[in-house]
This record gives sequence, structure tokens and C-alpha cells, in this order.
Amino acid sequence: MGTAGDLDLERYFERIGYDGDRSATTATLNAIAAHHARSIPFENLDPFLGTPNRLDLESLQCKLVESRRGGYCFEQNLLLRAVLLELGFDVTALAARVLWGSPSTDVINPRSHMLLLVDVEGDRRIIDVGFGGMTLDTTLRLETNTVQDTRLEPFRLLDLRGDYLLEALVGDEWRPIYRFDLTPQHPVDYEAPNWYLSTWPGSHFVTGLLAARVAEGRRYALNGTRFTVHPLGGESVRLELTSADELRKCLESEFLIDTSGLRGLDEAFHRLP
Repeated sequence: MGTAGDLDLERYFERIGYDGDRSATTATLNAIAAHHARSIPFENLDPFLGTPNRLDLESLQCKLVESRRGGYCFEQNLLLRAVLLELGFDVTALAARVLWGSPSTDVINPRSHMLLLVDVEGDRRIIDVGFGGMTLDTTLRLETNTVQDTRLEPFRLLDLRGDYLLEALVGDEWRPIYRFDLTPQHPVDYEAPNWYLSTWPGSHFVTGLLAARVAEGRRYALNGTRFTVHPLGGESVRLELTSADELRKCLESEFLIDTSGLRGLDEAFHRLP
């Protein structure tokens, strides 16, 4: 795995359009989260097109920064971890069990998601720029039973039999996102789940196409051929993409993804349900 010393910090900040303060403060942390979430989208184009995701820092910078692509949780948060370490933040990598879409919080899914815990200015905060359609564009205090507002949905953390349960208020319903504990993870701990999720023939990252991005007052989501805009406090607007050309235009304009290097995308469009 790459180290923080291998990071090109200037190129990263150029990529996310950030030219603000770089001191290790809560304000800086929240600002980086916002800029990152709006500039680097969640997407699984490589696994969908048959290329496993690589998690070394050189590959992450080449893909997410230089090639103006996006990625999923391991890619996004490992890159962000390197950035925060370079800036002097106290960062702990964590793993979560995804509950989004599960019928109950009692479901025990594998630890297939990555998030970060940052100790900053006497506070503990979680930061997560890689959870698809519910990606955070700010940080949350690590405290339970408190509703925490963001630029989009309110979030909260609850105690779930010793784990932290993250929920979001979607419409008028609190919906579970994932559960996690504070066991520190190392970059190598993500290699096995990353390989599984990006290569297993039954993985939804291999069989389907997903993309998501945070924007001002709205979220953009792509699931297969369905593109959806979720405005804050308004009705969602859905559009069915009917051709590979429409898909490329959507990825470029709404998700800010450079599709020029994606071989086989046009052919793969016809595999989408």
C-alpha cells in the first residue's frame, strides 16, 4: 500500500476545488468533506466493466485525481485518509456492516464498508465520502441520540447493542445506513473485501452500474439505466436512459466523470436491466 508521503496534495486539492485553510481543525475537515463529496463521485464503472479496483495510493491518485474518475468506499476513503494524515489529522480507519435496504437492523452483514474516525480539537468525528446515495458532505460528532443536521438530510447515531448505528431521515422516516464499532482497521484489512466486491460474479458492483454525487441542495443517483435527482425537500425526478450515448453524457455532465478511457462501456450498456 502507498503511504501518506506518496501523496500529491496539490493535485488533490485542485481536483476537489479547495483552496482554503489546511490546518488540522474541524472547519478544515468539514470543508474538505464538502468539496470532496461534490467533486469526486461514487461509481463502480471499473468492476462493472471487468477491471478489479486497486487500493494502492498510486492507483487511487491516478484514477480519482488524474483521470477524473470516481470510486467506491475503499477508494474514496483510503485517498481521503492519506490526505488527512498528510495534513496532520489523527485518523482511525474503521469498517461497517451495511444495513441500507435491509429489512431489519438485526441483519448481520459482512464488514464491507469503510469510514474514518478523526480526533480533532478535543472532539471525535466520523467522516465518510464513499457511501453512494447517502454520502456525507460533512462530518458527524461521535455521539448517540443526537440529531445532526447536514446540508442535506439530518443524520443520527444510535447505540445498537454496543455498536454505533448510523441513520438518516429520508422524507419522514429514519432509515438505517450501517452499523460499526471502533476497532481500528489497516489498509490491508480492506484488500480482501475489495477483491470480493470488485470481482465476485454475484457482486452488485460487478453485475450492475451505480453512480452518485452530492450537489448543492440535491443528490444525483444512477442505478442501471435510471437517473434520479433527489432535491432537498422536493419530489424526486427520474429519467430512463435509453442509449449508451445518453449514459455517457449523463456520467460526464451530472457525475463529472471523464469517460474517455472507459473501454467497453457502450457494449456493456446493453447488459443493464
